[in-house]
Amino acid sequence: MSFPKIPGTGTPPMPSRRLFVQGVAAGGVVAGPAPPPRPPRRVSGPGGAAGGGVAGLPATGLSPRAFAAAGPGLAAAPQVLSSHDVQLSIGESLANFTGRTRPAITVNGSLPAPILRWREGQTVNIRVANTLQGHPTSIHWHGLLLPANMDGVPGLSFNGIAPGEAYQYRFTLKQSGTYWYHSHSMFQEQAGLYGALIIDPIEPAPYHADREHVILLSDWTDLDPGALFRRMKKLAEYDNYYKRTVPDFLRDVRKDGWAAATADRGMWGRMRMTPTDISDINAHTYTYLLNGTAPAGNWTGLFRSGEKVLLRFINGGSMTYFDVRIPGLKMTVVAADGQYIHPVSIDEFRIAPAETFDVIVEPSGQDAYTIFCQDMGRTGYAAGTLAVRHGLQAPIPDRDPRPLLTMSDMGHDMGHAAGGMAGHDMKGMEGGCGASMGHGAHGADPKAPRHPASEKGNPLVDMQSMATDPKLDDPGIGLRDNGRHVLTYGAMRSLFDDPDGREPGREVELHLTGHMEKFSWSFDGIPFASAEPLRLNYGERMRIVLVNDTMMQHPIHLHGVWSDLENADGEFHLRKHTIDMPPGTRRTYRVRADALGRWAYHCHLLYHMEAGMMREVRIEE
Repeated sequence: MSFPKIPGTGTPPMPSRRLFVQGVAAGGVVAGPAPPPRPPRRVSGPGGAAGGGVAGLPATGLSPRAFAAAGPGLAAAPQVLSSHDVQLSIGESLANFTGRTRPAITVNGSLPAPILRWREGQTVNIRVANTLQGHPTSIHWHGLLLPANMDGVPGLSFNGIAPGEAYQYRFTLKQSGTYWYHSHSMFQEQAGLYGALIIDPIEPAPYHADREHVILLSDWTDLDPGALFRRMKKLAEYDNYYKRTVPDFLRDVRKDGWAAATADRGMWGRMRMTPTDISDINAHTYTYLLNGTAPAGNWTGLFRSGEKVLLRFINGGSMTYFDVRIPGLKMTVVAADGQYIHPVSIDEFRIAPAETFDVIVEPSGQDAYTIFCQDMGRTGYAAGTLAVRHGLQAPIPDRDPRPLLTMSDMGHDMGHAAGGMAGHDMKGMEGGCGASMGHGAHGADPKAPRHPASEKGNPLVDMQSMATDPKLDDPGIGLRDNGRHVLTYGAMRSLFDDPDGREPGREVELHLTGHMEKFSWSFDGIPFASAEPLRLNYGERMRIVLVNDTMMQHPIHLHGVWSDLENADGEFHLRKHTIDMPPGTRRTYRVRADALGRWAYHCHLLYHMEAGMMREVRIEE
């Protein structure tokens, strides 16, 4: 792995593997001399021009001068801003999480950005100034219901915020709960432009807590995010260090027999895939952060024994699923994506990028507990501590064994129809075009996927799934039968009935598609640049059916409206703003098209979105 040189500093030795995982104890934004920002020339609001879009620009929007501004010391922890009039300044800073100083994009000099804390019903004014030199920026308020021109997506909602200018966001808060905000301009989110957003309710919450802490998880790379994206396009398997070897094959022969082991290898080989490819980017590239702190920094949240402590978990990671547990403590989940649910007691939960979960814990009997957040591929972790005082740290548990994907995980287990492996139709895999499972296998099953014509013979589609099950009760790969009670979508249920009440009037089915080797991602095999908008009629109640035709998980986010997840019987189940789609699943959700305008609809794995898994949704009269 190569690292770009930092002007004026030379090229220090590459950090060790342990430094990547643990980080440095005093890591964070480096304070010191920085280039003075140019004052914003003017403020543009709704309908005003704020410069061009972001296509084709460098990923982070950083000038060379920012690289040379290293100085001693650390920036303060993110501040909490609670006024209804807020000033945010997006600028250039330096950060050091691994022993190497690297460029970052910060808000008010902070990474993560300041915590915004408001109250339901307030009208807020946020003036966002762009002090980046030469590059536009933006802020999207993830999960908030607001006018389209306040949503913060360049090219759809507005033109972006040009260098040296500012944009005036103004909207009324129609909801409460735990949310977050981040850039929607190229890869600026990966470079540090993200923060927590908390909206206190008008009515008392249906639970009691004595204190609370925000737990914002994220992934940091020393690489320029644009260079990382280009690396993925050239060699998508770069971080897949754990491919199966000859000793693994011999072990499988002893366990399953020669025929089964060779058949398994043959199927994976014809698909040009590997069962160890759990995540595109892992801790061989990333250092995982908790509230902007690497594990060695030991972020600490205080408690008093016997208190009920509310923990607001936010996954602000660009590409990372985290599996979260606090050894020695039960967690009671009380909200998902800002919306109250019937309380669920668990030991562990998986949180997809962009999701939020509120949990209550009651620590007692010991002075410190570890908040342990391992990545889904078991290559690294973020960690912090709950303690009665600063300076304490509980043991950090070992990471779980690395999981392997199976054909069943990808919706190719046809044993229920054809008796085990005999049900696999592996004939349509010429030229690496994937495991296209024949439609006849499911007969007249109304839930059988209707693969669009745009997938057939498509060089950007390497496989198809015949998934018919939402798998809402499946904890997910690496979490099944691990001896812990793991949260599932099926276990969560909104504390309220369907707020709309109408049955959907029509249905749209979309397939999540991709090609692993080419790192190409799309809906229905059509990348964003070539796709027509999905048009919804204002006021209608409709159903979206998603089928995951890939071997990767995808958190899918529709801007502007709620996504009301249905259960296996098609009934309202759980209100969310981001729907996670494991491989081999078919999930359905209801949408009330009550927000006029142009909205983004995309995978919230940042590099998947940039590689094409995005659509425009137009809600029109």
